Amino acid sequence: MKRSDLVADAAITLLAERGMRGLTHRAVDEAAGLPPGSTSNLARTRAALLELTLSRLSELETAALAVAYETQDLATLPARIAEAVHIQVRDSRRTLARYELALEATRRPELREIYDRAGRRFRDPAVAILAALGSRDPVRHARQLVVYAEGLIFDAVCGAGAVPALEEIRAALDDLLAGMLGPQRPPA
Repeated sequence: MKRSDLVADAAITLLAERGMRGLTHRAVDEAAGLPPGSTSNLARTRAALLELTLSRLSELETAALAVAYETQDLATLPARIAEAVHIQVRDSRRTLARYELALEATRRPELREIYDRAGRRFRDPAVAILAALGSRDPVRHARQLVVYAEGLIFDAVCGAGAVPALEEIRAALDDLLAGMLGPQRPPA
């Protein structure tokens, strides 16, 4: 594993366990099992550490969500999206770290830019998929799909909701997509 990945993975864990205040260069060194100063050598400033962490988090989430975005079979798309959402719900460590970074991005314009660019990596394929499914407004529908999935994830990880079963997520996505796409949607 590359040292930058080791540092970023430790930072993700710290963000999930301790929040933004618990993320320090020294804490990352300790969590990663590295000699003191190692994180500072890799990411000199806090901003650089946040950028490194967000970049790694985006990479990990892209890999986790590939199950939905790489499907060529439109009939199985709701099941694939449900699997991707379920993965996000189960990996609360990664999800909590992303929420911490999202909140920090509201106060740091340089991080906001990176966060928004990372978000487009997830939204743009959703637009293409929904266009292929016959959406009359794929940009709006993609935004609604992402917002719905994010709300479900937030409720399960941070809210008062229980962790939904995979089939429960699939049924909800079937309903959502049917509402967006109407009767022309391929059968599941």
